[in-house]
Amino acid sequence: MIKGILIDFGGTIDSDGIHWLDAFSEAYALVAGIPEPLLREAYVHTERALGTNPIIAPDYSFCKTLQTKIALQTEYMQSKGLMFTKQDTVLDYCYNKVVRHISTVSKPVLEKLSRKYPLVLVTNFYGNMHSVLDEFGLSHLFKDVIESAVVGIRKPDPEIFRLGVHALGLELQETIMIGDSPDKDILPAQRVGCQTVWLRGKSWSGMDCTPDQTISSLSDITF
Repeated sequence: MIKGILIDFGGTIDSDGIHWLDAFSEAYALVAGIPEPLLREAYVHTERALGTNPIIAPDYSFCKTLQTKIALQTEYMQSKGLMFTKQDTVLDYCYNKVVRHISTVSKPVLEKLSRKYPLVLVTNFYGNMHSVLDEFGLSHLFKDVIESAVVGIRKPDPEIFRLGVHALGLELQETIMIGDSPDKDILPAQRVGCQTVWLRGKSWSGMDCTPDQTISSLSDITF
């Protein structure tokens, strides 16, 4: 019996299973031929920098967060000898795609779920998740937000899911975790006793796990 829902943000609510490395790759490909290994290096370098340094301020919007990421990626690529000047084009492409997706898919699904279940967001983010939810008109749909930069625990540490279940005020077996990453969402949530729904986007085609349900879009959720 499901009585409450935990759900991921990055790769789940914002991009419907598309890993952000792939999303950036698609955007950069529109304006420049950047070697895939270099873009991957720039992406990993940027995520590590953001995860260990207070670069993102609590009041940063999602748009400002993307702008910061693209600036850091560009700086890294320039340090490797590749000059890139179309940052605004990449930003507009990525941000507009997220806006469209959230407004047409994620928000309607979350609104429907919130009428039946309490929702708690469990996310590896940078300390500005409340600002991002306000930006997209989603704040009122969540009972609580468990954000790695705030609680000091990052996925795949199973304890972050225990915090989410505690925020719901339910038993572990009464909750279900919805996420796109097998390693960071599904497997650790299963370890603590949650049910799971895997949003299996094309980015995860080479990976496998054993969730209670597998979907290809948030719009496929039926409970």
